[in-house]
Amino acid sequence: MIVTVVAIQSIACIGFFSVMAHLVAHLRHDLGLLAGTVGLILGVRVGLQFALLLPVGTLTDMIGPRLTGALSCAVRAVGFGLLGVADGVGALLGAAVLVAVGGALYNPAVHTILAGVEPARRSGGFAAYVTTQHLATVTGPPAGLVLLSFGPGFALIAGTAAALWAVAGVLFLLLPRRRTRPVQAGLRDVLRGVRAVLGDRAFLLFALMTAPTTLLANNIMTAVPLLGFGSGAATLSFCLLAAVAAAVQPFVAARHRGERPWVLRLGLLCSAAAFCVLAALDGTQSCPLMVAAVLNGVANGLVQPSIFQRAARHAPPERFGSYYGVLAFCAGMFAFAGDLVIGRLFDLGPAGAAGALIGVGAFAFAAAIGTRGP
Repeated sequence: MIVTVVAIQSIACIGFFSVMAHLVAHLRHDLGLLAGTVGLILGVRVGLQFALLLPVGTLTDMIGPRLTGALSCAVRAVGFGLLGVADGVGALLGAAVLVAVGGALYNPAVHTILAGVEPARRSGGFAAYVTTQHLATVTGPPAGLVLLSFGPGFALIAGTAAALWAVAGVLFLLLPRRRTRPVQAGLRDVLRGVRAVLGDRAFLLFALMTAPTTLLANNIMTAVPLLGFGSGAATLSFCLLAAVAAAVQPFVAARHRGERPWVLRLGLLCSAAAFCVLAALDGTQSCPLMVAAVLNGVANGLVQPSIFQRAARHAPPERFGSYYGVLAFCAGMFAFAGDLVIGRLFDLGPAGAAGALIGVGAFAFAAAIGTRGP
């Protein structure tokens, strides 16, 4: 089962990151959109995706991760296909909505499958999953860069991503079926599951304090092109970030280190340092950009498995989708608001951009200091 999940993650992430690494440049330079409009499109994708996780997490408990995952891949394939041909704000927002819905279905499906693995294999399985994600992140942006050199440009990247997500959907159907709840009972259970998580004060505080993590993980892909770095430098920094995050996984998985609070705090502090470095850049200093990429890679490599392992240990097995949904909802809402504000600040010029990045770093520092439990 872990092997199938790793294969799905590899194919899906290559498609996703080949598009996302070049999306900001496409929106900004090819279509001529303002930074605020770019932030709106990106914010809608992130905000809606994570807002839907609140009910979708429990829905995954109801219909099972196999069906949820296959449906997610089909929706995302359509979304990426539309993204490749859209040239107006309305069509781009429609594509963002489809990509968001697909992501909202995909993440609980995969995480629920991995959370169901026996504890002795869970750390290694999730480490393989995260390593595959970051290795695919290394290959995705250069693959997109190669596809950009052909005539259709960004449309070819988006079409290729759509095809890869369709293949991932087929792989989901190869996973074994599992018993699911009756639909009528399951629908009643959606609100009940969310209510149970909201009543868990220790976990809710943990979810609120780690809310900045999605913004911290994703914002560098927005900030680097908006700072003025070209496609080559941006692609190199993204690949370096992903390679470092993948290299950290054996350390996090060994001796169940991902369950220890200091690992999460160290990751958040590295993220704060990365954004402080980015705040001083203007699109011409490649070496400091690579330093920021390494710091962000260490941060991503430590934070993602740490949050998953602590949630998987704390949540009841039959409620993991609900717990994951609340956790991701908090992070997504924070990222949605952050993307909107950051886009506006970048439109104000270099001072606004520096202020936005310093502010993101400050949130990472505050999260590192305040994170407790569950």
